[in-house]
Order: sequence, then C-alpha cells, then structure tokens
Amino acid sequence: MQTLRKFVSVLTLSMALVTVAAVPPPPPVALDGHWEGAITIMGSELAIRVDFRTGAPGLAATIDIPQQGASTLPLKSVSYQPPRVHFELPAGPGLATFEGVAAGETIDGIFSQGAASGTFRLTRQAVGVVAPTPTPAPPYREEEVSFTTPAGTFAGTLTAPHGAGRHPAVVLITGSGPQNRDEELFGFKPFRLIADHLTRRGVVVLRCDDRGVGGTTAKREGSTTADYAGDALAAVAFLKGRAEVDARRIGLLGHSEGGLVAPIAAAQSGDVAFIVLVSASGVTGERLMLAQAEAIGRAGGAPEADLKAEAALQKRLFGAARSGAGWDEVRAEAKALALAKLTALPAEQRQAIGDLGAYADRVIAGQITMAQTPWFRYFLDHDPAADLAQVRCPVLALFGEKDLQVPAEANREAIAAALARGGNHGVTTKVLPGANHLYQRAVTGSPDEYPTLPKEFVAGFLDTISGWIEARQGAGS
Repeated sequence: MQTLRKFVSVLTLSMALVTVAAVPPPPPVALDGHWEGAITIMGSELAIRVDFRTGAPGLAATIDIPQQGASTLPLKSVSYQPPRVHFELPAGPGLATFEGVAAGETIDGIFSQGAASGTFRLTRQAVGVVAPTPTPAPPYREEEVSFTTPAGTFAGTLTAPHGAGRHPAVVLITGSGPQNRDEELFGFKPFRLIADHLTRRGVVVLRCDDRGVGGTTAKREGSTTADYAGDALAAVAFLKGRAEVDARRIGLLGHSEGGLVAPIAAAQSGDVAFIVLVSASGVTGERLMLAQAEAIGRAGGAPEADLKAEAALQKRLFGAARSGAGWDEVRAEAKALALAKLTALPAEQRQAIGDLGAYADRVIAGQITMAQTPWFRYFLDHDPAADLAQVRCPVLALFGEKDLQVPAEANREAIAAALARGGNHGVTTKVLPGANHLYQRAVTGSPDEYPTLPKEFVAGFLDTISGWIEARQGAGS
C-alpha cells in the first residue's frame, strides 16, 4: 500500500542512507533566488527547480518537478542554519525530506521519502519567465463538487460525459495516507488518468480529497479504514442525487487501502453495483506488512541477517501497538539497529547526515507515532476476507506482477478464495505483467523506482477496467 512504507522504514532505516559527496565547511551564502538541479535515484535523474524567498514569517520555498508536471508546490519546514539546508514536500506516500549543505552556488544533500532514497544537487540559476503551455479542454464536463457528512465536508472533482442521459458512475478511493483527489505521487496522478479514461468511455467519475487534504474539511485524526468506507458510501449517496447518474449503476474503484475500503462499503450497502480492486490486500495487515518489508528489503539487497532482525523488531512493534505497552523497548531496539548501520557508513556519509543519534530519533519517533494511531491498530488485525465473503456485486481485482507493496499472487489467491466462499461468481482477477504498485512498467518493482519511471500506466491497465465496466454496466444513457 502506498504509505505502508512509512512503517517499514522504522525497520529498514538503512534504505534511506545513500552516498553523498563530502563538502568542506563553506562560508554562509544567501539562499534567496532560483535553483535548478536533480534528484538522483538508482542512477536515474529527476529534474527539480526550487525557489527560495525570505519574508514574513521567515524563509519559504516552492518546488517544480517538470518531468511530472508539478509546479510551484509549497515546501514545508524550510530552514537554513548555515551551511545546512532543510525542506520537506508533503506527498501521497509520506513526507519527502531534503537535507543539504550549501556551498557557494550549489546545494548538495540527501533525499528520502519512505523507502525511496537518493541524493540531490541544486545550482543557483538566473532565468526569465516562461509562458505556460495551454492545455486543451477535455471532451467532457468537469465540475468542482462537495458534499457534507457528519465528519465534515468532502471536496472533489466530478467528470461526466457531454449530453443528456444517465450513465454508470464510479467513486475512486485512494490508498493509505492523506492523499489528494488525483492520488498524486511524485507528480504522477493515477486517479486523474483513470478519471479521464473512464469519462471518455461514458462513465461518470467522482474523485475526492482525503480527510485533512485540500478542500476536504473532515478530520483525519482518529479515523480508521472503517470510517473511510462510510466516506465512500456518502460519495455514492451524493452520486445518486445527480441527474447524469444512473443510481442502479454506481460502483467503487479502490487502490491499495482503497481496495480494503470498497469491500467494507459494498458489504454494507446494496447501492454499490460493482467494485474494482486495484492492488488490494486479501490478508491481514500484519501479514501484508511483514511480506512487504521482506520483499522491499530483498529488492534493495539487504543481507538475510538484517531481514530477520528487522522482521523480529517489526513483530515487537506490532505487539506494542496491540497492548499499548513496550514502546520504550521498541524505540531503544530500533535505535540500536539504526545506529549500527549509520556508524558503519563512510565518513563523508556520516558528515552529510549530521548528528546520527538525532537523525535516528527523528525517523523512529515519526514511525512510532503513526504506529500508535487508531488507524494502525485497526489495520494491523483487519482481515478483508470477512468483508469479501459478504460482497454480492461483480468484482474486478487487478494486481501488478512486480508489486512489492501488495505482492500479487498471494493476495490474488486470498481475495479469490474469500469471494468464492461467499458464493460470488461474478469475479474476474488479472495480474498485469511488468506492473508495479502504481501500474507503471517496472524494473524491480521497488518503491525506489517510482520517481524515475514514466508517468504512465502499463499497456492494458486502463482498457481492462473500462472494458470490464462496459461489459457489465454498459455506458452512456
């Protein structure tokens, strides 16, 4: 699942450590201005542009990621304590963190986001203003909408075919962690692409900002996957009131954790006419996280001894989450494991990181805080099989052959078995060759690759979804 990596990173801290060129102590430099450069991950580069400006209340910055179509994204926690520069970019899979050293006209440092890690370099530039390229209007209607629930107001985008008549409709449900309506990750916008494709095929699509994101006022604190099922059913109720929607043909499409949400909602309501599960888990959260950590660790070349030690620590973390006790022991063990790896790094890497103990404390504290949430405790023991066995509507379940976050075959088998036990015969499952968790064509499937891969789906992904919906629900009026 997209943001489960933030829990794994407690146990695989070494994955966030990369080689950075040593930089001699530089004189302080002013950061204000335009800087250009790139993030380097696994030998590939992702171009970035950063603009720093000093004002009230202090230093601020924005970032452009041209290859991903992202521009003027606001950066958070921007700080400059010469020569160290720090800034963060909130995104779907968790916080992207930049830790750099400014020297003259360059900033060199390390980049990390969950299990993805690399280096970055920025160079000061003087550039003129470039006029934006106009974007042609899509061949369908696009409307900003909102609806209110007891939890708060949800804001989203409705796309609908032109013309009169009632159409099938689908609600898109994001993966874990706070995400915007496009489920944006490193500038890749899967839900925008899915909505565009389906609407061109005659399907109304509703995609909303998650709780606590964008225009949605509903609070995320204290919520669980079960609450998100209620949010999805509220979106279905909203669509039932729309003139362009056939209330008998409203479905749910859930990616990753959204693939847990959809069966919960469908089991509770006869208003859900179909569900599409995209990289959904068919096993408990505990089993999934253990399998995910092992798969990602192996892809990153972690030694067998490290995999075993990290799995043991992960299980102790789960025990503390269930009992509410033993956090000090988990924290101490995680720090000892992290420091053993950090202190073994070359001197220039340790210099780039700075205070090793503080770095380890900062990473571990964030992960433990998340593991203490109601969401984590619910997810840990939730078994999707019980919900799947109660689903009576048609189901399409898709998996990526190289998905390391929700390994394909084990979860496909578990989902198919649960639906069969419930007597559901309207089930189609498919594993897409070469696809990762985001359905990009992958090399290894590791999350490290996500920023460097083309921002497009593997062949057949979109057509499989639209063809299945059309065959069972029809399209148009």
